[in-house]
Amino acid sequence: MNIKVCGITEMKQLQQLDGLAIDFAGMIFYKDSPRFIGDKLSKNDVKKADFDLKKTGVFVNPEMIDVLDAIDEYGLEVVQLHGNESPEMCEDLSSEVEVIKVFSIKDNKEDIDEMVAKYDAVCDYYLFDKATDYTIGGTGQQFDWEILRKAKIEKPFFLSGGIAVEDAAKLKAFKHPDFFGVDINSRFETEPGVKDMAKLLQFKLALK
Repeated sequence: MNIKVCGITEMKQLQQLDGLAIDFAGMIFYKDSPRFIGDKLSKNDVKKADFDLKKTGVFVNPEMIDVLDAIDEYGLEVVQLHGNESPEMCEDLSSEVEVIKVFSIKDNKEDIDEMVAKYDAVCDYYLFDKATDYTIGGTGQQFDWEILRKAKIEKPFFLSGGIAVEDAAKLKAFKHPDFFGVDINSRFETEPGVKDMAKLLQFKLALK
């Protein structure tokens, strides 16, 4: 199971995640997020870092030029789109990097296959999170994963939203042929943007 840790704001923590063999590290480029990277990370240091993990930029309804600039300046290998980005934008970006398209789940009446259909040919991964009426981006809350069991999906996907160390057994029990990985963030922090590496290691070991 792949692990993506989102909301990284420190170079030292990127290095630690790479040392823990975490698969994806997310840096948030959305200015209203408490984990917005701003000038906390040196563009040059991130770009030239030789990591095994995939450097992932997280965006919400961005301008195309801003994403392309970030890809170039930080050496991003993956882009995660958390807003209402079009299939056309995903397709254009997929010629530059891998693309994760996020879908927010409101309730168990959602038709997942219909929701993702327009994006099937234009991105590399899906990520499913819980929707709320007041939060753009991650919510820190879980949705009922059972809705995904009934969907074909047919693309590697991440589960996201309020996942904590104690959810490891539940994640191991969740079965879907396209279940690719888990996206974690706020439940593994000492403060916004600062991860608890001991908790991350505990979680990684619990998933084995």
